[in-house]
Amino acid sequence: MMPLVTVAELREELGDAHAGAVRLLDVRWSLAQPDGKPAYLDAHLPGAVYVDLDTELAAHGEPADGRHPLPDHAALQAAARRWGLNDGDSVVVYDDGASLAAARAWWLLRHAGVDARILDGGLAAWIADGGAVESGAVEVTAGTMSLAWGLMPVIDLTEAATWPAHGVLMDARAPERFHGDVEPVDPRAGHIPGAVNVPTAGNVGEDGCFLPSAVLAARFADAGVGHDSEVAVYCGSGVTAAHEIAALEVAGVRAALYPGSWSQWSNTPGAEVATR
Repeated sequence: MMPLVTVAELREELGDAHAGAVRLLDVRWSLAQPDGKPAYLDAHLPGAVYVDLDTELAAHGEPADGRHPLPDHAALQAAARRWGLNDGDSVVVYDDGASLAAARAWWLLRHAGVDARILDGGLAAWIADGGAVESGAVEVTAGTMSLAWGLMPVIDLTEAATWPAHGVLMDARAPERFHGDVEPVDPRAGHIPGAVNVPTAGNVGEDGCFLPSAVLAARFADAGVGHDSEVAVYCGSGVTAAHEIAALEVAGVRAALYPGSWSQWSNTPGAEVATR
């Protein structure tokens, strides 16, 4: 299943009376502005329900768990029902940036067996195409969706340490964080030994849409990734790594997520750190 849906495709699906239900989820979040609800209330796609990444798409524990551990099955199912989701619904997620936050929702819903896609280009692409927006909160009837679990590949800290011996361990952070020049969030700077740096920002064009499949495939090939490669991805806290996994899927490559990512690794005593 392709991870993306274009604005034109979404318009057609929303207007098709014979299609199944399409539910819209608005996932506004960034490190600089984690609470996206005020922006959502100001303007969102008609009928879209706000999703809080920090409280609904992540668990919270000790620093050694990472900053955004995966929520457990029961917590995500309760959230999905609050969003009004029912079995058989098709879900489209979006945000107001380059789909970095939306990709986290996409990955989790796919992990839970939901037909989920990312609106390519997000809110900006919708508005640029003349799409209507509305303000205020959207009230929905609680849903009854029953989630599966474990349908997307995941690795843990131990597997991340040995992954470069047999596959490609991809670090999706900015180069200056990968090289250890700066570290604005986590306790140690650098990267997991053996990882290769493929910054998430390079997955999209100036319009915020994902690059074409062939272009992404060439980009990942430069990092040593082919269609048969064993690939795992991490970032700072497991959020933007999901964006890299979506880009890899566009390019025809299946990849595993290391949810703890650098926030877990850098908080783990004895975990080796590489720089440059």
